[in-house]
Amino acid sequence: MNPARPAPTAAVTVVGIGADGWDGLTDASRAALSEAEVLIGGPRQLDLLPPRCAGERITWPSPLRPAVPGLLAAHAGRRIAVLASGDPMFYGIGRALAEEVGEAGALRVMPHPSSVSYAAARLGWPLEDVEVVTLVGRPAARLAAALHDGRRILVLSAGADTPGEVAALLRDRGFGASRIRVLEQLGGAQERTNAEATADDWPDAQPPGDPLNIVAVTCRRAPDAPRLGAVPGLPDDAYEHDGQLTKRHVRAVTLGTLAPAPGELLWDIGGGSGSIAIEWMRTHPSCRAVTVERDPVRAARITRNADRLGVPGLRVVTGAAPAVLAELPPPDAVFVGGGLTTPGLLDACWEVLPAGGRLVANTVTLESEALLADARRRHGGELVRLAVAHAVPVGGFTGWRQAMPVTQWAAQKTLDTPSGANR
Repeated sequence: MNPARPAPTAAVTVVGIGADGWDGLTDASRAALSEAEVLIGGPRQLDLLPPRCAGERITWPSPLRPAVPGLLAAHAGRRIAVLASGDPMFYGIGRALAEEVGEAGALRVMPHPSSVSYAAARLGWPLEDVEVVTLVGRPAARLAAALHDGRRILVLSAGADTPGEVAALLRDRGFGASRIRVLEQLGGAQERTNAEATADDWPDAQPPGDPLNIVAVTCRRAPDAPRLGAVPGLPDDAYEHDGQLTKRHVRAVTLGTLAPAPGELLWDIGGGSGSIAIEWMRTHPSCRAVTVERDPVRAARITRNADRLGVPGLRVVTGAAPAVLAELPPPDAVFVGGGLTTPGLLDACWEVLPAGGRLVANTVTLESEALLADARRRHGGELVRLAVAHAVPVGGFTGWRQAMPVTQWAAQKTLDTPSGANR
């Protein structure tokens, strides 16, 4: 019987450390830090280490992520220990290191309880029922997508000013009755709850507290605030628009046909008000989208809508398709809501799709409808006509007002279907 071989020595060890500092670390974590030849971390984290950790101390530069490859390369062959707050693999530096180091055994992760775990324990909130939103290096507008009446949210703060920013956003979005608690220095000797109040009562004049904090929010929506659901088909008045808007019922069908999945990227061509791209991104935090809009005024409006509805990461490209498409990363799905008659646009979108990619195009004109019928002949897919009517007053009675019917072509690209096949 062959003796068990020892596990390979990791090239990089990342150690999670909390507000309790050295005293809160396990013996294994202390040994890794004491034996390291290079110690990399933020100033606060490095200051928590005792003199016995004699390795060369290096503070992360800003911006951090681009610096990771160079720092690791500069100290290749040495024992490197990286300090991280709490659990390195939960919104921490562990992700960047794993992406950089890659191969199994090259990265050793030694986690510490995260601030989220501490907060849930202090509040008595089951973590599986809590939404976690990070605002570290991200705009506060991201929080808007998580606001639903009765939900509990833990917000990872970027610093001492984050609680005030959260309160202001809650008031602006009609959630001023939401209760806020700020928990500071969790797990450390200086742990405390800095404040507890509703967003409406949050004292603007209150000085910022400790920068190491997490914000707990219990959402309460005002009765007159818009109710924004978790599925596509938000009310039309949720958007600022000039009439160029895929209307609610057609939008819900369109998103259902596009079928967003976590991590996928959408091209939204002819963005108008940005509703398709925005609701694509709202389906999952990892969904990404690029919207192309040639009108600068509308492009600016899309950005405002994205911020308002909680997806400030939407990339808005001001320009004309297909000219600007070569600059974009390859999509998983494409929606064409405008510009269908532009020569070469539909073919350019189809060609760039990978196997399994989806293309959905909507139109209300006969000229564009003919293009979609031809696309179906060449690539297969499905043509659907969507008709929506609304009940409106007719004198003293009520009747139906028909909206313009929308013709929709939807197709999925496959490797085994030759061009021109009609499925």
